[in-house]
Amino acid sequence: MIQREFADKAKTILEPDDNVIGLAVVGSWLTNEMDEFSDLDLILITKQKISHDKNIMLDYAKRLGNFLSGFTGEHVGEPRVLICLYDKPLLHVDIKFVTLDEFHSRIETPILLIDKNGQIEKAIRNSQATFPYPDYQWIEDRFWTWIHYALLKIGRGEYLEAYDFMGFLRMVVFGPLLHIKNNNLPRGVRKVETKLGSEDLEKLKLTIPTYDRQSLLNSLRNGVSLYRQLRSELFDNNVSLRNDIDKKVMYYFDEIESRK
Repeated sequence: MIQREFADKAKTILEPDDNVIGLAVVGSWLTNEMDEFSDLDLILITKQKISHDKNIMLDYAKRLGNFLSGFTGEHVGEPRVLICLYDKPLLHVDIKFVTLDEFHSRIETPILLIDKNGQIEKAIRNSQATFPYPDYQWIEDRFWTWIHYALLKIGRGEYLEAYDFMGFLRMVVFGPLLHIKNNNLPRGVRKVETKLGSEDLEKLKLTIPTYDRQSLLNSLRNGVSLYRQLRSELFDNNVSLRNDIDKKVMYYFDEIESRK
């Protein structure tokens, strides 16, 4: 596959570099789910810190293939990642630049392509991969205000903003909680079509509106029902439920829906 060919070439190019300690691969490679539509996720571990200088990151990326474009990942909360597009063949490659100390804090245990003097393997043995899970109290504290916000947009006729906001709720609330219910990592709405049970997927799809006032209200109410169900299945007694806010917001929901 083109991803493996690229990774093998990157290994050959980077191995002689004295600043390079290791090269690792993560993502769908780890679970043998890579297909023609997969990107390639690389971690480049270096002696000297690189991620503070975008130009140095770009210089490394340009060495690895027919480089078309690259930009840092502040929009996904990770400026140490360079998101790249290569040509011949067209391939999306994410390269995360870390030092050995930074590598200890990780969400996955990678497959190693380069490991000079066994330093990366030692770091793996002395650290634990921890994938970030949502804080249920954090969600509960915000959810009803989010529903009220969506109702404000629908009430004012800002349907496109309300439509987009439903996507936010799926990414931050419904998708992660449904993944947890189905014993998956809470990766937003990644691969929900194959990772969720059919009934759960259908409930998630009911939160997708059309550009229509009543459809937006219906999908939002379906989202509330889905959240309440997931909350009852997943949250323990340590989570303080905001039932008073729930009631006030849903009363306002009925008011908005009654207007024609």
